Amino acid sequence: MKIQEILTKSSIEAAPLLLGCFLYRKTPSGILKLKIVETEAYHQDDPASHSYRGMTKRTAPMFEAGGVLYVYFTYGMHYCVNIVTGQAGRGEAVLLRAAEPLEGLDIMRKNRGITDIKGLANGPAKLTQALGIKNTSLSGEKLSRLSIWLEPPDSELKAKDIIASPRVGIKYATDMPWRFYINGSPFVSRINI
Repeated sequence: MKIQEILTKSSIEAAPLLLGCFLYRKTPSGILKLKIVETEAYHQDDPASHSYRGMTKRTAPMFEAGGVLYVYFTYGMHYCVNIVTGQAGRGEAVLLRAAEPLEGLDIMRKNRGITDIKGLANGPAKLTQALGIKNTSLSGEKLSRLSIWLEPPDSELKAKDIIASPRVGIKYATDMPWRFYINGSPFVSRINI
């Protein structure tokens, strides 16, 4: 399936389809390449979503048409990156929870201050750090080869390769099975709980 087609879908439909896709970041030091292995879906009817209370200056990117970034600051210390999906006017996005580092490992190690490849991007804040995103300036930017972009996987995952489970690290709608990850990937943030 083409990336643009995935990005027009609702967050719940898009989140599992983004698994296996390649995430690229162009930096002054070189190109980073990671394979997305874990995602979570959020939308405006979901009390755990930032878009639940409507559009604000912070959440405005979530209400754009699919294909832009939504970057937010959380817990007073971490940044997280999302890919906005769906139609303009409906607030939804897919949180990138974890990815497998493939290229630009030295840059990611420097960005994270660690050497263990499995720990470079196995959580949403770690992934954002590995990408060298240190603020919200990319929030609202369109996916583009000038900065951050997606490429389709080498082959689409089969249903048996995707695990759906409740989301983690949230207070509301904790029972919704809108967290998706690649079964058996050692780069997932945590195994089904």
